[in-house]
Amino acid sequence: MSSVNTPSAGAPRTDAPRTRPNPAVSGAPRTAGPAGANLAALRDHNTGVVLGLLRAAGGAGASRAELAGRSGLTPQAVSKIAARLRADGLATDAGRRASTGGKPPTVLRLVPDAAHAVGLHLDRDALTATLVDLAGTEMATRTAPLAFGAGADAVLDAVVREVGELVGAAPALGVGVAVPGPLDHRSGVLHKVTGFPQWDGFPLRDALADRLGLPVVVDKDTNAAALGLLPRAGAASFAYLHLGTGLGAGLVLDGGVHRGARTGAGEFGHQVLQLDGPVCSCGGHGCVEALCLAAVADGDTARAARLLGIGAANLVRLLDVDLILLGGRTVLAAPTAYVTGVADVLGAAPPVTVTPGGARTVVEGAAELVLAPVFGAGRS
Repeated sequence: MSSVNTPSAGAPRTDAPRTRPNPAVSGAPRTAGPAGANLAALRDHNTGVVLGLLRAAGGAGASRAELAGRSGLTPQAVSKIAARLRADGLATDAGRRASTGGKPPTVLRLVPDAAHAVGLHLDRDALTATLVDLAGTEMATRTAPLAFGAGADAVLDAVVREVGELVGAAPALGVGVAVPGPLDHRSGVLHKVTGFPQWDGFPLRDALADRLGLPVVVDKDTNAAALGLLPRAGAASFAYLHLGTGLGAGLVLDGGVHRGARTGAGEFGHQVLQLDGPVCSCGGHGCVEALCLAAVADGDTARAARLLGIGAANLVRLLDVDLILLGGRTVLAAPTAYVTGVADVLGAAPPVTVTPGGARTVVEGAAELVLAPVFGAGRS
Protein backbone atom coordinates (compact mmCIF):
# COMPACT_ATOMS: atom_id res chain seq x y z
CA MET A 1 0.00 0.00 0.00
CA SER A 2 1.10 3.58 -0.49
CA SER A 3 0.05 6.94 0.89
CA VAL A 4 1.23 10.49 0.63
CA ASN A 5 1.77 12.96 3.46
CA THR A 6 2.99 16.50 3.09
CA PRO A 7 5.74 17.67 5.47
CA SER A 8 4.85 20.67 7.55
CA ALA A 9 6.34 23.93 6.37
CA GLY A 10 8.68 25.97 8.49
CA ALA A 11 11.53 28.45 8.42
CA PRO A 12 14.84 26.93 7.29
CA ARG A 13 16.88 25.64 10.19
CA THR A 14 20.15 23.74 10.43
CA ASP A 15 20.39 23.44 14.20
CA ALA A 16 20.52 20.06 15.92
CA PRO A 17 17.08 18.42 16.05
CA ARG A 18 15.21 17.52 19.20
CA THR A 19 16.16 14.13 20.59
CA ARG A 20 12.73 13.13 21.90
CA PRO A 21 11.38 9.90 20.36
CA ASN A 22 8.42 10.16 18.04
CA PRO A 23 5.26 8.57 19.52
CA ALA A 24 4.83 6.40 16.41
CA VAL A 25 8.04 4.57 17.17
CA SER A 26 8.43 5.30 20.87
CA GLY A 27 9.71 2.47 23.00
CA ALA A 28 11.76 0.94 20.18
CA PRO A 29 15.26 0.23 21.52
CA ARG A 30 18.32 1.48 19.68
CA THR A 31 19.22 -2.12 18.89
CA ALA A 32 15.73 -3.20 17.90
CA GLY A 33 15.51 -6.34 15.83
CA PRO A 34 13.47 -9.47 15.28
CA ALA A 35 11.66 -10.74 18.34
CA GLY A 36 14.05 -12.95 20.28
CA ALA A 37 16.82 -12.54 17.72
CA ASN A 38 20.40 -12.47 18.91
CA LEU A 39 21.73 -9.37 17.16
CA ALA A 40 25.28 -10.18 18.21
CA ALA A 41 24.90 -13.43 16.30
CA LEU A 42 23.59 -11.52 13.29
CA ARG A 43 26.80 -9.51 13.24
CA ASP A 44 28.88 -12.70 13.15
CA HIS A 45 30.50 -13.16 9.75
CA ASN A 46 29.87 -16.90 9.43
CA THR A 47 26.24 -16.47 10.43
CA GLY A 48 25.89 -13.78 7.79
CA VAL A 49 27.36 -16.06 5.14
CA VAL A 50 24.85 -18.81 5.97
CA LEU A 51 21.97 -16.33 6.04
CA GLY A 52 23.10 -14.95 2.69
CA LEU A 53 23.05 -18.42 1.16
CA LEU A 54 19.57 -19.03 2.54
CA ARG A 55 18.41 -15.69 1.15
CA ALA A 56 19.81 -16.56 -2.28
CA ALA A 57 18.16 -20.00 -2.16
CA GLY A 58 14.74 -18.45 -1.70
CA GLY A 59 11.77 -20.70 -0.95
CA ALA A 60 13.63 -23.80 -2.13
CA GLY A 61 16.00 -23.53 0.82
CA ALA A 62 19.21 -25.50 1.23
CA SER A 63 20.39 -28.50 3.20
CA ARG A 64 23.10 -28.23 5.80
CA ALA A 65 25.44 -30.15 3.52
CA GLU A 66 24.74 -27.71 0.70
CA LEU A 67 25.34 -24.76 3.01
CA ALA A 68 28.63 -26.25 4.16
CA GLY A 69 29.76 -26.88 0.59
CA ARG A 70 28.87 -23.40 -0.63
CA SER A 71 30.22 -21.54 2.41
CA GLY A 72 33.42 -23.47 3.01
CA LEU A 73 32.41 -23.94 6.66
CA THR A 74 32.53 -27.29 8.38
CA PRO A 75 29.27 -29.26 8.68
CA GLN A 76 29.54 -28.91 12.46
CA ALA A 77 29.81 -25.11 12.23
CA VAL A 78 26.83 -24.95 9.88
CA SER A 79 24.76 -27.13 12.22
CA LYS A 80 25.47 -24.82 15.15
CA ILE A 81 24.61 -21.73 13.12
CA ALA A 82 21.44 -23.38 11.78
CA ALA A 83 20.33 -24.27 15.30
CA ARG A 84 20.82 -20.69 16.44
CA LEU A 85 18.96 -19.28 13.43
CA ARG A 86 16.06 -21.67 14.05
CA ALA A 87 15.95 -20.71 17.73
CA ASP A 88 15.91 -17.01 16.78
CA GLY A 89 13.10 -17.54 14.28
CA LEU A 90 15.22 -16.43 11.32
CA ALA A 91 15.23 -19.85 9.64
CA THR A 92 12.98 -22.88 9.70
CA ASP A 93 12.95 -26.47 8.48
CA ALA A 94 11.27 -26.86 5.09
CA GLY A 95 10.95 -30.57 4.50
CA ARG A 96 13.54 -33.03 3.27
CA ARG A 97 15.47 -33.60 0.06
CA ALA A 98 15.08 -36.92 -1.72
CA SER A 99 17.56 -39.41 -0.33
CA THR A 100 20.61 -40.28 -2.41
CA GLY A 101 21.62 -42.91 0.09
CA GLY A 102 21.32 -42.65 3.82
CA LYS A 103 19.05 -40.33 5.78
CA PRO A 104 17.22 -37.75 3.64
CA PRO A 105 18.73 -34.31 4.35
CA THR A 106 16.59 -31.66 6.05
CA VAL A 107 16.15 -28.42 4.11
CA LEU A 108 16.52 -25.08 5.87
CA ARG A 109 14.98 -21.87 4.54
CA LEU A 110 14.94 -18.22 5.53
CA VAL A 111 11.87 -16.81 7.32
CA PRO A 112 11.49 -13.51 5.44
CA ASP A 113 8.99 -11.90 7.80
CA ALA A 114 11.11 -12.55 10.90
CA ALA A 115 12.43 -9.01 10.60
CA HIS A 116 12.24 -5.97 8.37
CA ALA A 117 14.33 -3.05 7.22
CA VAL A 118 13.37 0.47 6.23
CA GLY A 119 14.81 2.12 3.16
CA LEU A 120 14.60 5.90 2.99
CA HIS A 121 15.41 8.04 -0.06
CA LEU A 122 15.75 11.73 0.70
CA ASP A 123 15.74 13.49 -2.64
CA ARG A 124 15.91 17.24 -3.05
CA ASP A 125 12.16 17.52 -3.47
CA ALA A 126 10.66 14.21 -2.30
CA LEU A 127 10.86 11.60 0.43
CA THR A 128 10.27 7.91 -0.27
CA ALA A 129 10.22 5.33 2.51
CA THR A 130 9.81 1.59 2.02
CA LEU A 131 9.46 -1.34 4.40
CA VAL A 132 10.96 -4.62 3.16
CA ASP A 133 11.29 -8.07 4.68
CA LEU A 134 14.53 -10.04 5.03
CA ALA A 135 14.26 -11.20 1.42
CA GLY A 136 14.07 -7.57 0.27
CA THR A 137 10.42 -7.89 -0.74
CA GLU A 138 8.41 -4.68 -0.53
CA MET A 139 5.82 -4.71 2.23
CA ALA A 140 4.71 -1.06 2.08
CA THR A 141 5.91 2.24 0.65
CA ARG A 142 5.11 5.86 1.46
CA THR A 143 5.98 9.00 -0.47
CA ALA A 144 5.74 12.67 0.43
CA PRO A 145 6.94 16.01 -0.92
CA LEU A 146 10.11 17.25 0.76
CA ALA A 147 11.96 20.56 0.79
CA PHE A 148 15.52 19.42 1.47
CA GLY A 149 16.60 23.04 1.78
CA ALA A 150 14.11 23.73 4.60
CA GLY A 151 16.67 22.64 7.18
CA ALA A 152 17.25 19.81 9.59
CA ASP A 153 14.25 20.21 11.86
CA ALA A 154 11.68 20.22 9.04
CA VAL A 155 13.33 17.31 7.22
CA LEU A 156 13.71 15.17 10.33
CA ASP A 157 10.12 15.83 11.37
CA ALA A 158 8.97 14.56 7.97
CA VAL A 159 11.19 11.48 8.20
CA VAL A 160 10.03 10.55 11.70
CA ARG A 161 6.40 10.91 10.69
CA GLU A 162 6.69 8.79 7.55
CA VAL A 163 8.86 6.07 9.09
CA GLY A 164 6.63 5.88 12.15
CA GLU A 165 3.55 5.37 9.99
CA LEU A 166 5.37 2.80 7.87
CA VAL A 167 6.92 0.63 10.57
CA GLY A 168 4.09 0.40 13.09
CA ALA A 169 4.60 -2.79 15.09
CA ALA A 170 6.84 -4.50 12.51
CA PRO A 171 10.16 -5.72 13.97
CA ALA A 172 12.75 -3.51 12.27
CA LEU A 173 16.50 -4.05 12.13
CA GLY A 174 17.17 -0.44 11.22
CA VAL A 175 16.82 2.36 8.69
CA GLY A 176 19.03 2.85 5.64
CA VAL A 177 19.08 6.44 4.39
CA ALA A 178 20.08 7.39 0.85
CA VAL A 179 20.74 11.11 0.48
CA PRO A 180 22.47 13.43 -2.03
CA GLY A 181 26.23 13.73 -1.47
CA PRO A 182 28.92 14.40 -0.76
CA LEU A 183 28.97 12.86 2.71
CA ASP A 184 30.96 10.53 4.96
CA HIS A 185 29.09 7.22 5.10
CA ARG A 186 31.29 5.97 7.97
CA SER A 187 30.21 8.70 10.37
CA GLY A 188 26.88 9.53 8.74
CA VAL A 189 27.87 13.20 8.54
CA LEU A 190 26.86 15.26 5.53
CA HIS A 191 29.35 17.51 3.73
CA LYS A 192 28.46 20.42 1.43
CA VAL A 193 25.56 18.74 -0.36
CA THR A 194 25.49 20.14 -3.87
CA GLY A 195 23.05 23.06 -3.86
CA PHE A 196 22.47 22.81 -0.09
CA PRO A 197 25.68 23.90 1.68
CA GLN A 198 23.77 24.56 4.91
CA TRP A 199 23.86 20.79 5.60
CA ASP A 200 27.67 20.78 5.80
CA GLY A 201 28.78 18.96 8.96
CA PHE A 202 25.30 17.83 9.99
CA PRO A 203 25.34 14.42 11.82
CA LEU A 204 22.34 12.97 10.01
CA ARG A 205 22.88 9.38 11.14
CA ASP A 206 23.03 10.14 14.85
CA ALA A 207 20.23 12.72 14.68
CA LEU A 208 17.86 10.26 13.00
CA ALA A 209 18.85 7.39 15.30
CA ASP A 210 17.99 9.54 18.32
CA ARG A 211 14.65 10.56 16.86
CA LEU A 212 13.63 7.14 15.52
CA GLY A 213 15.01 4.90 18.26
CA LEU A 214 16.43 2.60 15.56
CA PRO A 215 19.91 1.97 14.17
CA VAL A 216 20.54 4.16 11.11
CA VAL A 217 22.97 3.82 8.19
CA VAL A 218 23.54 6.77 5.85
CA ASP A 219 25.09 6.70 2.39
CA LYS A 220 25.01 8.60 -0.87
CA ASP A 221 21.93 7.82 -2.96
CA THR A 222 23.97 6.47 -5.87
CA ASN A 223 26.10 4.26 -3.61
CA ALA A 224 22.98 2.80 -2.02
CA ALA A 225 21.56 2.12 -5.47
CA ALA A 226 24.77 0.39 -6.56
CA LEU A 227 24.73 -1.81 -3.47
CA GLY A 228 21.15 -2.84 -4.12
CA LEU A 229 21.93 -3.61 -7.77
CA LEU A 230 24.91 -5.86 -6.99
CA PRO A 231 22.98 -9.17 -7.00
CA ARG A 232 21.11 -8.33 -10.22
CA ALA A 233 23.65 -6.51 -12.37
CA GLY A 234 25.39 -9.65 -13.63
CA ALA A 235 28.73 -7.81 -13.73
CA ALA A 236 31.59 -7.54 -11.25
CA SER A 237 32.30 -3.94 -12.27
CA PHE A 238 29.61 -1.49 -13.33
CA ALA A 239 28.49 2.11 -13.03
CA TYR A 240 25.01 3.21 -12.10
CA LEU A 241 24.33 6.69 -13.53
CA HIS A 242 21.43 8.51 -11.88
CA LEU A 243 19.88 11.51 -13.61
CA GLY A 244 17.03 13.11 -11.70
CA THR A 245 17.14 16.36 -9.76
CA GLY A 246 20.94 16.00 -10.02
CA LEU A 247 23.45 13.68 -11.67
CA GLY A 248 25.68 11.19 -9.88
CA ALA A 249 27.19 7.74 -10.15
CA GLY A 250 27.41 4.64 -8.01
CA LEU A 251 30.52 2.61 -8.80
CA VAL A 252 31.00 -1.12 -8.29
CA LEU A 253 34.56 -2.34 -8.86
CA ASP A 254 35.58 -5.97 -8.44
CA GLY A 255 32.29 -6.87 -6.77
CA GLY A 256 32.18 -4.10 -4.15
CA VAL A 257 30.87 -0.55 -3.93
CA HIS A 258 33.76 1.87 -4.46
CA ARG A 259 33.47 4.96 -2.27
CA GLY A 260 37.07 6.13 -2.29
CA ALA A 261 39.53 6.75 0.55
CA ARG A 262 37.75 9.97 1.49
CA THR A 263 34.28 8.65 0.51
CA GLY A 264 34.16 11.12 -2.38
CA ALA A 265 34.04 8.73 -5.35
CA GLY A 266 31.07 8.92 -7.69
CA GLU A 267 30.71 12.70 -8.01
CA PHE A 268 30.20 11.96 -11.69
CA GLY A 269 28.06 15.03 -12.36
CA HIS A 270 30.85 17.45 -11.59
CA GLN A 271 33.34 16.48 -14.26
CA VAL A 272 33.90 19.56 -16.42
CA LEU A 273 32.98 19.25 -20.09
CA GLN A 274 32.99 22.95 -20.99
CA LEU A 275 35.43 25.36 -19.33
CA ASP A 276 33.33 28.44 -20.09
CA GLY A 277 30.02 26.64 -19.59
CA PRO A 278 27.09 27.55 -17.34
CA VAL A 279 27.51 27.81 -13.60
CA CYS A 280 26.77 24.56 -11.79
CA SER A 281 25.14 24.28 -8.37
CA CYS A 282 28.52 23.07 -7.06
CA GLY A 283 30.03 26.45 -7.94
CA GLY A 284 31.99 25.22 -10.94
CA HIS A 285 31.40 25.91 -14.62
CA GLY A 286 30.44 23.56 -17.42
CA CYS A 287 29.86 20.45 -15.28
CA VAL A 288 28.10 17.61 -17.05
CA GLU A 289 25.27 17.89 -14.47
CA ALA A 290 24.64 21.55 -15.30
CA LEU A 291 24.77 20.87 -19.03
CA CYS A 292 22.47 17.84 -18.82
CA LEU A 293 19.91 19.57 -16.62
CA ALA A 294 19.91 22.61 -18.93
CA ALA A 295 19.20 20.36 -21.91
CA VAL A 296 16.41 18.62 -19.97
CA ALA A 297 14.89 21.99 -19.05
CA ASP A 298 14.97 22.96 -22.74
CA GLY A 299 13.18 19.74 -23.66
CA ASP A 300 16.19 18.55 -25.67
CA THR A 301 16.32 14.90 -24.57
CA ALA A 302 18.67 13.89 -27.38
CA ARG A 303 21.25 16.46 -26.28
CA ALA A 304 20.89 15.49 -22.63
CA ALA A 305 21.42 11.83 -23.52
CA ARG A 306 24.49 12.62 -25.62
CA LEU A 307 26.00 14.71 -22.82
CA LEU A 308 25.36 11.87 -20.41
CA GLY A 309 27.06 9.57 -22.91
CA ILE A 310 30.14 11.80 -23.11
CA GLY A 311 30.44 11.73 -19.32
CA ALA A 312 29.95 7.95 -19.35
CA ALA A 313 32.65 7.55 -22.00
CA ASN A 314 35.12 9.43 -19.78
CA LEU A 315 34.25 7.10 -16.91
CA VAL A 316 34.64 3.97 -19.05
CA ARG A 317 38.05 5.11 -20.30
CA LEU A 318 39.19 5.64 -16.71
CA LEU A 319 37.73 2.55 -15.05
CA ASP A 320 36.95 0.07 -17.87
CA VAL A 321 33.71 -1.06 -16.24
CA ASP A 322 31.71 -3.95 -17.72
CA LEU A 323 28.26 -2.37 -17.71
CA ILE A 324 26.48 0.99 -17.59
CA LEU A 325 23.11 1.10 -15.83
CA LEU A 326 20.94 4.20 -16.20
CA GLY A 327 18.30 5.39 -13.73
CA GLY A 328 16.67 8.37 -12.08
CA ARG A 329 13.33 9.98 -12.83
CA THR A 330 14.58 11.88 -15.89
CA VAL A 331 16.00 8.76 -17.52
CA LEU A 332 12.98 6.66 -16.63
CA ALA A 333 10.69 9.21 -18.29
CA ALA A 334 12.38 8.49 -21.66
CA PRO A 335 14.43 5.30 -21.19
CA THR A 336 14.85 4.38 -24.85
CA ALA A 337 16.14 7.82 -25.77
CA TYR A 338 18.74 7.81 -22.99
CA VAL A 339 19.94 4.25 -23.58
CA THR A 340 20.25 4.96 -27.30
CA GLY A 341 21.99 8.30 -26.79
CA VAL A 342 24.54 6.96 -24.32
CA ALA A 343 25.17 3.81 -26.34
CA ASP A 344 25.75 5.84 -29.51
CA VAL A 345 28.60 7.68 -27.78
CA LEU A 346 30.11 4.59 -26.16
CA GLY A 347 29.96 2.37 -29.22
CA ALA A 348 29.93 -1.40 -28.93
CA ALA A 349 31.11 -1.72 -25.34
CA PRO A 350 30.27 -1.77 -22.56
CA PRO A 351 26.54 -2.53 -22.81
CA VAL A 352 24.10 0.16 -21.66
CA THR A 353 20.72 -0.58 -20.15
CA VAL A 354 18.13 0.81 -17.76
CA THR A 355 18.36 -0.23 -14.12
CA PRO A 356 16.32 -3.36 -13.37
CA GLY A 357 15.06 -1.69 -10.19
CA GLY A 358 13.22 1.06 -12.05
CA ALA A 359 11.92 3.88 -9.87
CA ARG A 360 12.63 1.83 -6.71
CA THR A 361 16.36 1.49 -7.37
CA VAL A 362 17.53 4.00 -4.76
CA VAL A 363 15.01 3.25 -2.02
CA GLU A 364 15.59 -0.51 -2.34
CA GLY A 365 19.30 0.15 -2.16
CA ALA A 366 18.73 2.20 0.99
CA ALA A 367 17.05 -0.79 2.64
CA GLU A 368 19.98 -2.93 1.52
CA LEU A 369 22.30 -0.68 3.54
CA VAL A 370 20.70 -2.35 6.56
CA LEU A 371 20.26 -5.84 5.14
CA ALA A 372 23.58 -6.39 3.38
CA PRO A 373 25.71 -6.59 6.55
CA VAL A 374 23.21 -9.07 8.05
CA PHE A 375 23.80 -11.35 5.07
CA GLY A 376 27.56 -10.99 5.04
CA ALA A 377 27.52 -8.66 2.05
CA GLY A 378 28.45 -5.05 1.38
CA ARG A 379 31.80 -3.36 1.82
CA SER A 380 32.78 -0.53 4.17
